[in-house]
Amino acid sequence: MKTTPFTQFHIDLGARMTPFTGYNMPIEYSGVNDEHITVRTKLGVFDVSHMGEIWVKGAKAFELVQKVTTNDVASLTPGKIQYSCFPNGKGGIVDDILVYHYENEKYMLVVNAANVEKDWNWLLEQNKNIGAELENASDSIAQLAVQGPKAVEALQTLTDIPLAAIKYYTFVTGKFAGVENVIISATGYTGAGGFELYMYNSDAEKIWNAVFEAGKEFGIKPAGLASRDTLRLEMGFCLYGNDIDDTTSPIEAGLGWITKFVEGNPFIDRELMEKQKANGVSKLLRGFEMLEKAIPRHGYEIIDNEENRVGEVTSGTMSPMLKVGIGMGYVSPEFSKIGSEIFIKIRNKAMKAKIVKLPFYKA
Repeated sequence: MKTTPFTQFHIDLGARMTPFTGYNMPIEYSGVNDEHITVRTKLGVFDVSHMGEIWVKGAKAFELVQKVTTNDVASLTPGKIQYSCFPNGKGGIVDDILVYHYENEKYMLVVNAANVEKDWNWLLEQNKNIGAELENASDSIAQLAVQGPKAVEALQTLTDIPLAAIKYYTFVTGKFAGVENVIISATGYTGAGGFELYMYNSDAEKIWNAVFEAGKEFGIKPAGLASRDTLRLEMGFCLYGNDIDDTTSPIEAGLGWITKFVEGNPFIDRELMEKQKANGVSKLLRGFEMLEKAIPRHGYEIIDNEENRVGEVTSGTMSPMLKVGIGMGYVSPEFSKIGSEIFIKIRNKAMKAKIVKLPFYKA
């Protein structure tokens, strides 16, 4: 089982550790609700070093990234980030990713931990007739997500870079906590504000200690993957393997906004997805809120008032902020409108819910 440069910190702090995508990762420290609320109101730190980082470089870099991702890479300039996905040639999704335009002819693709090898092999295959330079740097880069409304104030003491000027989906590279060449970005998978810090493994311990020292007066706490999941679900963000996978298309998943049918964007599956957009699809990913006291879970059936199956729950939880059961799932188009009444089958009982607009939680 792999470890991250921060694993010993998690163990020393008493985290509940468990295997996750081949890594020994912290699931929780003080409890999911406490960590969740800390991130929403103060400051929490997630070790996300298990995520993958793949560099695409050289004169052919743009051509490859434009081909393998659905979003329009031509709209990116250095310092900007794009949420996107790899279509799989069959209408499904290999992975959802972040594309960092690092500099001219150089991109960093941030991929899901469970998919690093799959994504790497996919890129190698697609690159055969293009010839971009690829480098899988996943094992040499550590990453912390410092999330919460106090992030700017706490971290500003560690750098001369004006953190408040780093807008959503942009990044800078510079000196942080005395360490050169730290990538500081603002993408956020929690909806609580904050930054991602990318560093070499050799600098990880120094940055961890500096971040926790700087955050002391702001009530900083370490947070585990369980609260990261409840935070992203409150925002209606997809989780690969639950809400999207090789069998779901971006159009079905409500990701039409990252699927750009513009001139000069000949991405894989473009024609198929254009047809889906024009003709409609048989299922759509939607958010729902329970109207009865119940917690929806992945795999539960979604039914109508006559107990006909109309879909399936892909993610669900009890919202720590809203104190109601929330979830996402694929439903038939006729049940996809905001306000539509549905039922979630929980322990053979039909529990009432309604389709709602995402995000569930608005700060």
